Amino acid sequence: MIAILGTGLLGSGFVHALRKKNEDVRVWNRSPEKARALAASGATPFADAADAVRGAARTHIVVSDDAAVDAVLAAAAAGFAPGALVFDHSTTSTAGARERTLRWRARGVVYQHAPVFMGPQNAADSSGVMLISGDREVVARVSPLLAPLTGKLVDLGPRVDAAAAHKLLGNLFLLALTAGFSDVLALAAAMHFNPGTSVPARFRRILDADYAHPSWELRMARKDARLMQAEAEHAGIALSMLPAFAALMDRSIAAGHGEADWTVVTKDFVPGPTSGA
Repeated sequence: MIAILGTGLLGSGFVHALRKKNEDVRVWNRSPEKARALAASGATPFADAADAVRGAARTHIVVSDDAAVDAVLAAAAAGFAPGALVFDHSTTSTAGARERTLRWRARGVVYQHAPVFMGPQNAADSSGVMLISGDREVVARVSPLLAPLTGKLVDLGPRVDAAAAHKLLGNLFLLALTAGFSDVLALAAAMHFNPGTSVPARFRRILDADYAHPSWELRMARKDARLMQAEAEHAGIALSMLPAFAALMDRSIAAGHGEADWTVVTKDFVPGPTSGA
């Protein structure tokens, strides 16, 4: 029996994947209606996080940030048996990953950070990429449990926070790519030029303007940008592109687009359909 704490877009995808494998799944969410909605897939919703994890072979946490992870762990703590396995797929800070690993080990719980590069469909299809790092014995033990949930499980070595660091760097690349496309699209619109054929895969998502079916919600992308800025500030490094792009994200969120696909930040720059370049 497996417990999933956090049943947003990604967490729900994991639930569907596990149910397709006929796993017994318990679900809990801070907004109870999201957990209750998964009863239709055969999952069992719980109103209390500790009850959801009590007796579970393992627990997966899929929430937004460090504060949310800590709150969920605190809510579930009474239900963890000695030696409980807890996998955290949330995108968090490196410091948070290190601190939680040590703190929960001291309490007899195996906490393993395993962030992912996945959209909701990837989670449901057990595709995409999952990252793992840390204690070699723990990684060897849990890898067979995690591998079936992803297309590729990448072991980044013994450094406890390596997975957290690589996840932030990967998301920074995506933000930088979209920020660059925003400038390209703005200039292209001014010149009445459609650059969409240049980089089809990424431009297609932007040009289709399908913001209502998010693969990554803008508010979550903004949270990750905040983590990236904090990591850079902690190291005394000044970023040039990210602060400006983060301000653009903030304006879009203020306009009510926080739940939309993160590419909604480009919507004012996207040229109308054309017959070609």
